[in-house]
Amino acid sequence: MKLHPIELSSEKKAQCLANGPKIAFLVTIALLFLTLIPLYYPLPGYASFQFSSSSSQKVSSPTHSSTDDGDSKVVTSDRECDIFTGEWVPNPKAPYYTNATCWAIHDHQNCMKYGRPDLGFMKWRWKPKACELPIFNPFQFLEILRGKSLAFVGDSISRNQMQSLICLLSRVMYPVDVSYTQDEYFKRWHYPTYNFTLATFWTPYLVKAKEADPNGPPRTGLFNVYLDEFNEEWTPQIEQFDYVIISAGIWFSRPTMYYEKGQLKGCYYCFKENVTDLSMYYGYRRAFRTAFKAINSLPNYKGLTFLRTFSPEHFENGLWNQGGNCLRTKPFMSNETQLEGRGLELYMIQMEEFNIAEREGRKRGLHHRLLDTTQATLLRPDGHPSSYGHWPNEKVTLYNDCVHWCLPGPIDGWNDFLLEMLKGEGRKSFPARLHTSNRS
Repeated sequence: MKLHPIELSSEKKAQCLANGPKIAFLVTIALLFLTLIPLYYPLPGYASFQFSSSSSQKVSSPTHSSTDDGDSKVVTSDRECDIFTGEWVPNPKAPYYTNATCWAIHDHQNCMKYGRPDLGFMKWRWKPKACELPIFNPFQFLEILRGKSLAFVGDSISRNQMQSLICLLSRVMYPVDVSYTQDEYFKRWHYPTYNFTLATFWTPYLVKAKEADPNGPPRTGLFNVYLDEFNEEWTPQIEQFDYVIISAGIWFSRPTMYYEKGQLKGCYYCFKENVTDLSMYYGYRRAFRTAFKAINSLPNYKGLTFLRTFSPEHFENGLWNQGGNCLRTKPFMSNETQLEGRGLELYMIQMEEFNIAEREGRKRGLHHRLLDTTQATLLRPDGHPSSYGHWPNEKVTLYNDCVHWCLPGPIDGWNDFLLEMLKGEGRKSFPARLHTSNRS
């Protein structure tokens, strides 16, 4: 068959000219997409992800297909997935750092150094019920946080997570100490290549607190806690941060004097005459309410606030000061245990106060996200230091530690959650950035 050239009619020509701007716009979108791919998928061998356009507790669900070498490739879909509901599954490739490659591990969490005999607790990863949660990619994290800052605000478990993050990022680079004080409880680190700043603010009660006996051993005795007063050690400083993660928990089980409006309101477990007994829940609720109020009232704060939920302890066969210990060597399945008692009450208080803070923050254009680590953490009784935070023959007065987490260990999974949520925020903001660029 002989092919003849076809001449367009004048009507067709006009139609093509009219479609010209549309074609140009589609080409521009395609170029933008191709430009952005390296940002979110910087290295071969790391999984790629669909970014979330939904709430903080759900992400778009990537479904994985296995390759011959056992690595996973991601096929994205549009359905949503609750990344916080799932099980721990074996991960023979873990850990991704050791106590020999990371200097940020404190002795009390350095279970490998002090001879913990079973190392299987390091070889698990969190598997959400309806999707996959990718293993932490330090290159992606630092690229997403380029030019930004992240603060951990809370107690020693908050610091435990920050140390995990430093260790995970050590596969790329170590930070420079740029702390403004010599106090180890208030550290600030900088990653110069990425202009990323990481900080920790130690505030176990989140609100203003001071020891009742200033002459006693530091940070060990009875505390006066001012439930309606901001803690000036961290509140004004986070105004400059892009991301803030707040948390609190175990310190509220200590004997505490509660103050409101400058007056003694009552106490928890203080055994003082003529002082009203109040529950730890009373103080816990009001402390979170005041902390959220502090954040939402900062005039120049434009950051994203995460609440990292309560971290359950795992003492068995006794209380922490009565010989209780945590000697299990593998995770629970989700049907083997459940959150109850004090842990459940603290978790529910957090949920209620978070919802109030989120509504109030929205009035100012502020956003809050829930880093809901509680269920995943509940299933890891095997991940604590127990007695492996010191040498067996060392003369120490420490109890078995079933509160903090070995490094490497389950707490690394919290940063898997964090990175996935940060990527979700990036995908949420992309349409707005694209709309702005099209109008300019």
